[in-house]
Amino acid sequence: MDISDFPTRHNYGLGLWQNQIERILAGWVHELRVPIYYGIEVTGLAQDDTRVDVQLSDGQSLRADYLVGCDGGRSLIRKAAGIEFPGWDPTTSSLIAEVEMAEEPEWGIRRDAFGLHAFSRSEEGGRVRVLVTEQHVGPTTEPTLRDLSEALIAVYGTDYGIHSPTWISRFTDMTRQAAAYRDRRVLLAGDAAHVHAPDGGQGLQTGVQDAVNLGWKLAQVVNRTSPESLLDTYHAERHPVAARVLRNTMAQTVLLRPDERIEALRDTVSELLSMDEPRKRFAAMMSGLDIHYDLGEGHPLLGRRMPDLDLVTANGPLRVFTLLHDARPVLLNLDEPGGFDITPWADRVQSIDAKYVGTWELPTLGAVTAPTAVLIRPDGYVAWVGDLTQLGLHDALTTWFGPPTAA
Repeated sequence: MDISDFPTRHNYGLGLWQNQIERILAGWVHELRVPIYYGIEVTGLAQDDTRVDVQLSDGQSLRADYLVGCDGGRSLIRKAAGIEFPGWDPTTSSLIAEVEMAEEPEWGIRRDAFGLHAFSRSEEGGRVRVLVTEQHVGPTTEPTLRDLSEALIAVYGTDYGIHSPTWISRFTDMTRQAAAYRDRRVLLAGDAAHVHAPDGGQGLQTGVQDAVNLGWKLAQVVNRTSPESLLDTYHAERHPVAARVLRNTMAQTVLLRPDERIEALRDTVSELLSMDEPRKRFAAMMSGLDIHYDLGEGHPLLGRRMPDLDLVTANGPLRVFTLLHDARPVLLNLDEPGGFDITPWADRVQSIDAKYVGTWELPTLGAVTAPTAVLIRPDGYVAWVGDLTQLGLHDALTTWFGPPTAA
């Protein structure tokens, strides 16, 4: 969906294969020197008021203040914590794979009574990427080369001599969401908290934003900068976002069904999305650019993602998002320099005096009134908007970044 006219630096969708994304994220984790234990599974957990003990498949155990389950839709951590996972069972399933073929396939996309199918060339030499919708919902076990062969024969009358798979995966339109994202010292993020059809590629950005929302809050609690109650805002903010993703992916799944009545509906929706207002609204929703956390009444920026503005400071030009690279909050003063005194929080909040002369514009909302000052959380969302009267500023600083340091 076209977002080329959105007020954002990256006004496009980016399609990357999962192995590329994993390589990028793994490189970043390596830079941060975070240890990764490969080939070891979590087999159980126990928590009390002060810690979480995690049992591992190699017989060892780990002890931590908190445990975050990012272990997918079948999350053992979610189950062990006793967190319910209500929702809807799958109605369709597809296989996706990278294989070698003895025969030339029918390149491109095919749509038929079963659903959507496709063959495309891989960047890896002679390998072929395959997407095929199964006639019936597949089992929850790991898919095999035989499963893929049978699904291809059902659609194309041949499996084109598939062999030597690099990987095979099955996805469905199962739609479920954790009833709670936190149970005392156990939290959930990503597919462990929500699963849905992959339409629109919303799963990755939703899961990553879960992690970005939770990470800084958890760090502040672990470092005793903020009280444990800060973690309650994680569920309050992120659960409604994923609930909305679940609803729109269910709607998209229906639109993909091979049925003449659905085709008429699909044509009608396509016509609507060719108009600017519906397109902008749906594109902002699917890209996550319209997320609005409920932080109360006030300026339209409050609870929304801060635009990545080009600022002018005493030390030269500076981008807003550059200020967030160290995961520290920012009080951005766009009025007279030195107008704000946040000395009791100076050990954890950056105070920046700057100027911005351009238009303030937000996705779907358009132009908004230029603020005098904004308090930006480490996840890029605006926690306070105000002026030199500083009304509500100290309350916002305390709520999000802990009580003031004593003089």
